[in-house]
Amino acid sequence: MLEDEKTTRSRTYLGRIALTCLVGGALFLAACNSDDDNGDNGDTTAVPTVTETETATETATATATETETATETPTATETADADTTLRVEEEGDLAPFLVDADGMTLYTFANDEDGVSNCDADCEANWPPLTVEAGEEPTAGEGADGTLGTIERDDGTLHVTYDGQPLYTYTADTAPGDTNGHEVGDLWFIAEPDGSASAS
Repeated sequence: MLEDEKTTRSRTYLGRIALTCLVGGALFLAACNSDDDNGDNGDTTAVPTVTETETATETATATATETETATETPTATETADADTTLRVEEEGDLAPFLVDADGMTLYTFANDEDGVSNCDADCEANWPPLTVEAGEEPTAGEGADGTLGTIERDDGTLHVTYDGQPLYTYTADTAPGDTNGHEVGDLWFIAEPDGSASAS
C-alpha cells in the first residue's frame, strides 16, 4: 500500500516537471518569434536594388557629360574670331593689339612702305609673314576696323596688310599673347587696331 502511494507521488511529481518544461519551452519559443518579428519590422531603411543603383549612376554620368559639353562649347564670338584671319587681343600689358587666328601677336616692320614688304628671305626666317591662301580674302574680328588687303610676295604667297602695313608674326613668341618682338631693333612693333605702330 505504501509502495503504491510512493509510486503515485513520484509519477505526479515527474508529470509536474514535464508540464513545467513544456510551458517554459513554449514561452521561450514565443519570445524568440516576437524578437524576430521586431527585428524585421524595426529596420525600415529601403535598400536600393541593383537596377535603381545603375540607373542613378547612369543619370549622374549623363549629367556630368552634359555639364562638360556645355562648358566646352565655344560662344558665337569665339567661333567667329577663330574663323577670322586676325582679331584684337584685349588682354596683356600692351593691349589692345592685333593677333592672328591662333592668338599669336602681329607686328609691323618700320622699314616697310605702304603696301610694300622690305622683309627679305633672311628676315622671314624670324618674322614669318601673315598670309592667306590664293583666292581667299583676309577677314577681321570685332574691333579690327582697319582696311585689309594682300600683297604678293616674291614666292607668290599672299601677304596680309592692315591699313597698308604688312603684318608678321615672330618666331620667339611661343604662346598666344607673347609680345617678345615688340621694339626689337627699334624696327618691329606690335600692330595696333587703329593702324598705328606702337612704340610705347
